Amino acid sequence: MTPSAASPPAPAGQSGTSRRSRQTLVRQAIDSLREQIAAGDWPLGTRIPTEPRLAEALGVGRNTVREAVRALVHAGVLECRQGSGTYVISTDELAGAVARRCATAEWRETVEVRRAFEVEAARLAAQRRTPADVASLDAALADREAAWRGGDLARFVDADLTLHRAIMAAAHNVMLSELYDSIGAAMRATVAEAVGPDLHPDRHVDHARLVAAIRDGDPERAAREAAAYLGTD
Repeated sequence: MTPSAASPPAPAGQSGTSRRSRQTLVRQAIDSLREQIAAGDWPLGTRIPTEPRLAEALGVGRNTVREAVRALVHAGVLECRQGSGTYVISTDELAGAVARRCATAEWRETVEVRRAFEVEAARLAAQRRTPADVASLDAALADREAAWRGGDLARFVDADLTLHRAIMAAAHNVMLSELYDSIGAAMRATVAEAVGPDLHPDRHVDHARLVAAIRDGDPERAAREAAAYLGTD
């Protein structure tokens, strides 16, 4: 049997071209993912599709998707949660930079920043809420209480953040909402630490009075209620 001829060497520069092509595909995947997040296809706090589904939708390989997701995780736009999936935690890279800063902040600092946002948001929400806002708040509050009774920490933290985002939405200040979303990961950590791993009854914070103050259109009472559960002493 005649031995097969050796493969000819790759033309000069081919490996460099291949790397550039791969980088282009990764960049295109990053841009596609970012556009879908900005468009609201995957709202804040939601899980993005799995790697195989993304690869199929984008028409690229799974390795390309993996690199694109890794880049957006590094940018603070996405967050990988072990055993759960990858979630949207901000809608732009500026917010991601803020999120990375929050990740290195002390717990007390994060609570103080939350207080600055949430007290003012409660005050504005009481002044500006619409009937649709009130309905969203009531639904989010009910979900939060159901999650607490269910004893699932992760579900409760998600429901708690959903309620606070609903309050931000009721404040009708886009910049305030966007900045608040930028500290989402840090907020999640403070909520989880505050209630503990077993959702001990002594750590439950009732937000019904806060929602009632917003519903009643009482900005000062709403601000007091928000300040009360975010004491840092």
